[in-house]
Amino acid sequence: MARVMAVCNQKGGVGKTTTSMNLAAYLAMFGKKTLLIDFDPQYNATSGLGIKHDPEETIYHLLLAGTSPERAIKASYLSHLEVIPASPDLAGALIELVNLPEREWYLRKFIEKIGSWYDFIIIDSGPNLNLLTVNALVAADEVLVPIQCEYFSLEGLSQLLETVNLVKNNLGRDIKAVTALLTMYDKRERLSREIAREIRKKFPEYVYEVEIPRSVSLAEAPSFQKPIMLYAPQSPGALAYERLAREIIEKKIMLRSISPS
Repeated sequence: MARVMAVCNQKGGVGKTTTSMNLAAYLAMFGKKTLLIDFDPQYNATSGLGIKHDPEETIYHLLLAGTSPERAIKASYLSHLEVIPASPDLAGALIELVNLPEREWYLRKFIEKIGSWYDFIIIDSGPNLNLLTVNALVAADEVLVPIQCEYFSLEGLSQLLETVNLVKNNLGRDIKAVTALLTMYDKRERLSREIAREIRKKFPEYVYEVEIPRSVSLAEAPSFQKPIMLYAPQSPGALAYERLAREIIEKKIMLRSISPS
């Protein structure tokens, strides 16, 4: 069964989609069969990777319109990376799911059907705490929270962690770990160093050792519809995401051991 990671943060602009795209790409580069699910109605991961699809071949249509996985799962530039695209239609799922039974479990039930096909499934969730985010959390074994190295970065983090605990306690999902990733880090700036130190001190679970730097190349790559490894493979941002993928692969046993009761 795949290791399922939801990339979540209710604060926008923290590098969530950048992390989802590039982490998935490097996991694939290391030979891990990887699926990236774009679960954001803004569909930035879909457009950032240049995924072409028909209007009825998105995650919305998989969950609510009966489209088959084989039709919606799309190949990418990388041989081990596949993508399920999103579209603005996904916003409609917020309304359609409300009155459905087990509405929080739709994404999880889908993943259970295809989990044996992959080593990793990465879910790029939207920037809001809503029913789509809850579906992403229920579907996940692990939650990765990108945190920007700024003072406002911790805004809303406690609410997200509280939501994770509610999912664990009220919906019975065994989320094995909640991890943090420091993004937009500039080691030359005192503020970045102070925020990084504070997050490492206070975050209740695990903070990845690698920090993702501020990088023009990371910002530019989606406009060329490529992950950073194909756009600027020797840039600091590319090397950082390569280290993150290595760390995630190597830390699997450790992460399972720190799951809170």
